[in-house]
Amino acid sequence: MATWMASRGYPVHPLAPGTKTPAPNCPDCRGIGHPPQECPCHAQGRWCHGFHAATTDLRTLRQWWRAEPDFGIGVSCGPARLVVIDVDAHAAALPDRQRLLPGIPIDDRVDLTGLQSGFDTLALLAAYRSRPHPCEDTSTLRVRTPSGGMHIWYRAPQDGPGFRCSSGSSSKVALAWQVDVRAVGGYIVAPTTRTAAGVYEALPGARLPAALPLWLAAELSRTGHSVPTAPVRPAEAPVGPVEASGGRPQGPRPRQAGERVLGSLLDDVRACAARPEGTAFSEKLNRAAFTAGGLVAAGHLTAGECRHLLLEAAEHARPHQPRRNVLIVEAGLRAGSDRPIHPKERP
Repeated sequence: MATWMASRGYPVHPLAPGTKTPAPNCPDCRGIGHPPQECPCHAQGRWCHGFHAATTDLRTLRQWWRAEPDFGIGVSCGPARLVVIDVDAHAAALPDRQRLLPGIPIDDRVDLTGLQSGFDTLALLAAYRSRPHPCEDTSTLRVRTPSGGMHIWYRAPQDGPGFRCSSGSSSKVALAWQVDVRAVGGYIVAPTTRTAAGVYEALPGARLPAALPLWLAAELSRTGHSVPTAPVRPAEAPVGPVEASGGRPQGPRPRQAGERVLGSLLDDVRACAARPEGTAFSEKLNRAAFTAGGLVAAGHLTAGECRHLLLEAAEHARPHQPRRNVLIVEAGLRAGSDRPIHPKERP
């Protein structure tokens, strides 16, 4: 499984046999510890410091597992562009209802009877956004953990911003109570890994991670998971005529069709100004940005004007969060640029 993961571009590192923690190597790491950049193991092609040593080099991995066949498998999420939703089912007292879904107030009239795990809070978040429960998403890799939880694997947009790790119990950055996030700066236990508690087992369905759903990307941005990075501006689309599939030059009509499609989505974003919460603002802005990226890729509009219109609409609806607005817009534009959109023209 280690080489299977690595051959698909996921950097792998060993976990200590029977555990879900990284395997140490040099004496310093077994004792007081030292910074990863000062560890001599890496220069010698040896494992150490967990995901800092993760690699896709098959020869190196074969050597490591020949040295210890009982190693578990860890995957470094950041370099792999993985976002794994880690759903816990720990026995714990229910926190105040306002901590169940950070940033989303839960009215006292909502009956929370039976809510006791991350499965429940993630289902509540999905229902609030009118989206399918990620735990039932058979289009992506899902892994049952020995403790009764679940890992839901997704791919982050290749050219978009990354997302940071978090704990569902955190009072600062969290997606939902008992729902952790494994992403940049962390690792995830790969399926088939065996610990003293049991085996990490892939569930029926897809065996590879699917693209991160737009609504989950928007939720991660809303809850502060976006890794601050300097935005990379997509290449400006040509302003001149664009050729259709038949090779005939197209004049202003494709542009007008693009403006029409984006305009209706921008109207939805601006309408969120009427209410400060409960309007799915982040999802609507993400959808508009994704569509704009596709229109830019198809040559119907330019990236500069789309970015301006998107940020203008976002500022109108949510003027108190300019940085988050930028992150959502940039992520959507990058993701959409991989899927050109050719809207149908109206007669």
